[in-house]
Amino acid sequence: MVVNRLSWLIGGAQGSGINVSAEVFARACKRAGLNVFSNIEYHSNITGKHAYYRVRVNQKKIHSPVDRVDLLLALDRETLFGDVDASHQTHRGHVRQVEPDGGIIYDAEVGVTPEEIGRDDVRLYPVPYGEVMKDGLAAGGVDYEPRRHDIMRNMISVAASFALLEMDLDVIVDMLRERLGPDRQHLVGLNELILNATAEYVYREYGTDFPVNLEGREAGQDSLLIRGCDAAALGKIHAGCSFQSYYPIAPATEESEILSSVQSEYPITVLQGEDEIACMNMATGAAHAGARAATATSGPGFSLMGEGLGFASMIETPGPVLSVYQRGGPSTGLPTRQSQGDLRFAIQPGHSEFPHVVMAPGDVQETFSLTFKAFNYGDRYQVPVIVLMDRFLANSFWTMDKLDTDGLVIDRGEFFDPEDDDYRRHLVTESGISPRSIPGQAGGQFVTSSDEHNEYGKISEGILNRHDQVEKRMRKLARIDQESPATDRWELHGREDAELTVVAWGSTKGAILDAIPAVKRMGMTVNFLQIKMLWPFPREEVRPILERANILVLLEDNHDGQLGQLIAEETGILIDRKLLKYNGRPFSQNEVEVGLCDAAEGEAERIVVSSERMAV
Repeated sequence: MVVNRLSWLIGGAQGSGINVSAEVFARACKRAGLNVFSNIEYHSNITGKHAYYRVRVNQKKIHSPVDRVDLLLALDRETLFGDVDASHQTHRGHVRQVEPDGGIIYDAEVGVTPEEIGRDDVRLYPVPYGEVMKDGLAAGGVDYEPRRHDIMRNMISVAASFALLEMDLDVIVDMLRERLGPDRQHLVGLNELILNATAEYVYREYGTDFPVNLEGREAGQDSLLIRGCDAAALGKIHAGCSFQSYYPIAPATEESEILSSVQSEYPITVLQGEDEIACMNMATGAAHAGARAATATSGPGFSLMGEGLGFASMIETPGPVLSVYQRGGPSTGLPTRQSQGDLRFAIQPGHSEFPHVVMAPGDVQETFSLTFKAFNYGDRYQVPVIVLMDRFLANSFWTMDKLDTDGLVIDRGEFFDPEDDDYRRHLVTESGISPRSIPGQAGGQFVTSSDEHNEYGKISEGILNRHDQVEKRMRKLARIDQESPATDRWELHGREDAELTVVAWGSTKGAILDAIPAVKRMGMTVNFLQIKMLWPFPREEVRPILERANILVLLEDNHDGQLGQLIAEETGILIDRKLLKYNGRPFSQNEVEVGLCDAAEGEAERIVVSSERMAV
């Protein structure tokens, strides 16, 4: 039987190779022409704590995790049964997540018995990892050396999965041959020995009775398996970003590492600063010098950048673009966990009032497109731009056919006309946008100051000047509101007359889109209002949609429902029914399905998704 969908989970101690196993499995499924979604949950320490990686495979497009598991791979006892950590919070194990008639692959040498697992409705596949590895290497005339060969144990998990799913191991071998490079081709042969030995063992001991059989399609190699941090980096390169500063912080660092790795191929300089304050000011200086400049950080670093953001806005820098990857807070909080808790701070990221733009992509395509467009907004309106992402979006993988570049045209905004003899950098204009120059442009010499200044950039505390300069700067927000296309600001997914309207922003988009068909099957029509530009808020476009909705449900990854608060302030509309989650884990499709149905039935105004079953 071919059932072209699978939920696969591998768990083990951090540092035991689950990342490699899961990513090899995901990439191999992608190469087989299937759609893939995958994400990892891990502790902020280096090694030892329990971590797990989920991979969903489907012939249809998928965008989010699910809680139930068809095939569980356990590298240790804790993955199966759970444990109690230092705070005495019980992790109950993943055995209970396995679907009836699902399977559990585990290392037989761990000493687990079927009676301990306690599930007579699932299929058990104990595999002696060490024995299989020795036999596989021996078949190739290689003596087993633990310190040399144990690094390849993770291939056993992948091979056992492929054997049960009746998938071709050659896909994995070909992928390893390409990815390992010319200096490590000898490892391809060793891995192939272990892969074949594992598959032979599984076929011999268990046959091919697993009820899921993934059948690939042609031309899978051309699709992408891409994370949000990859898409953000590509968006910056495509937009002509030539300077990026950063200070290492999870989960933002990977974006800068990607950009750093291609400095020899693209005209971009990536510089690690001594702290986030320096990084913000470096990016502001580079933007003032004519570069398309950016920086990237997470919550604690974003807090340090507040003064620099105000400075950039006061001196009307064209940018910079600031990528903020949200994580659990406050303070260092949950460094490797999920949150949408920085929205209110992003709207007011420093003292006093100043114009800036806040955009929030919901998937990898929007991450690429909105990151590109952020530079245009920065240049055209001479304001800093915040692209608000999160840990889930940064580190999860999605399959895509390609990144769409249609309509992405670089716009550097207006420049000073050299024929104008009187260059006033902070000229009061009706649009709020003053002329600007770049260093070396004839007639473009000017001064500016973080203190209030007059049109020539010289410090001034004059009453009328202060009034005019504040009004001028703030007029930029109205201009952005009028000129930015609706597609950059909001999107209504589904029919306008739906019975239930879900309101959300950012990376919750995937789980909502995946959940909507199930809610529809329960007899309810659903649409989804996605807010992409949080500031300036698209109040005039959004208010009519909210007013005509029959049932409104707010869905957010934070405690207070921060988007709901913003909507109330901007439109006067209160969304009473809320589906909220703030335990550091992303929404799953299942949670959204159940939560929306409960909210629609009016069982509670505030539904908190605790996901205790996933508290690991």
